[in-house]
Amino acid sequence: MDYKQMYRDKTVSVEEALSKIKNGDVIFSALAAQEPVKLLSNLHTIADRIDNVTIDNAIGLNKFPFLNDEQYADKFTIDGLFFMAPARDSHAKRLLSTVPGHLHNQALRWREYHKPNVFLGAVSAMDEHGYMRFSLSNVAEKDAAEECELVIVEVNPNLPLVYGDTEIHISEIDYLVEAPMPVFTLEPGTPSPEEMTIGQYVSELVEDGSTIQLGIGGIPDAAAMAFMNKRDLGVHTELLTNSIVDLVEAGVITNRKKTYFKGKMVATFALGSQRLYDMMHNNPAVCIMRGPYVNNPFNIAKNDKMISINSAVEVDLTGQIASEAIGTRTYSGSGGQNDTAEGAIHSKGGKSIIALRSTAKNGTISTIKPVLSLGAVVTMSRNNIDYIVTEFGIAPMRGRSVVERIENLIAIAHPDFRAELRKGVEAYKIW
Repeated sequence: MDYKQMYRDKTVSVEEALSKIKNGDVIFSALAAQEPVKLLSNLHTIADRIDNVTIDNAIGLNKFPFLNDEQYADKFTIDGLFFMAPARDSHAKRLLSTVPGHLHNQALRWREYHKPNVFLGAVSAMDEHGYMRFSLSNVAEKDAAEECELVIVEVNPNLPLVYGDTEIHISEIDYLVEAPMPVFTLEPGTPSPEEMTIGQYVSELVEDGSTIQLGIGGIPDAAAMAFMNKRDLGVHTELLTNSIVDLVEAGVITNRKKTYFKGKMVATFALGSQRLYDMMHNNPAVCIMRGPYVNNPFNIAKNDKMISINSAVEVDLTGQIASEAIGTRTYSGSGGQNDTAEGAIHSKGGKSIIALRSTAKNGTISTIKPVLSLGAVVTMSRNNIDYIVTEFGIAPMRGRSVVERIENLIAIAHPDFRAELRKGVEAYKIW
């Protein structure tokens, strides 16, 4: 087959591509750095001729008129599967509603109910065999593209070539728009002194030869810095981040001791600097797989010494974890936190860790509370936690009674709030 001719035949303008969307369509849009920026930037231009179009927004990194402008509220129904800053802005204006769920099956459950018929996403440049790739996110992209009747992609040659289960063939695409543009990048920050201390405590819980899952932010970055004296770490994570590159280049991450996908870093999406994307490009050691596969707790548990390291907004004295909302206000989403924690606690030698600063709002409130804030969402059950870490130490949770958990958590709370926590124990009869 002449794949280049097929490519040319399917290449259209943005306007022509969006003209294929009609009343009542349900659109599944790609996530994170795989977001189809050119198509979504112009989606609002069809508002004068369509009604009742539903679209998902998950880990969306860009503001778009259809998402953030109130004048389009009666045209688009937007479901938020995981909030980033643009979705928080939209949610504050009541333009978007959150969809609760765990990463391993959240998008699947949404698709089963809504039955999307249009897929929009970005892909890498076509190779000589007619394949393009969902290079930086395959949380649900490939699954959705296979299910939808209409597949429209924008081709961005700046996306890296990444191996795994990422390919989509030109024959599976209905229309494409060429979109050579910079790929969204997220530069590493500088962890605070408190975060560096937390990272050191987390490091004490990680043995050589462990397989790790790290999130994004100051605490995971600090933990990665503290891992520099470790040996033969492996990676099985929902998200590849900048800190992974440092550990690879330092020879800390080798994946040699992994018991599942030995020799491979397994993830379902990546978000970070150009340096991260360059490390992933044409690298046989990087494997981007489908989200339901990577984040299936059963698969995660196949890694011996699986270490799940996540953060939280607040925890209560029994070990309940609230990570996705500030009180009643949704801030992010469940993501894969519970997926990786459940996988870790069923792994041979595995550990489920939550690491957070002891205070928030410039030290004015404790993140360890007798009970969670009114309306707070429990992201992770107290049954799935082994250790909680702050800058004041490590609180073991595994196998501990509520009374033991209370003592361990008060010991790592900020000293300014320990007396108040003890009063809360009595007031709420927590024992």
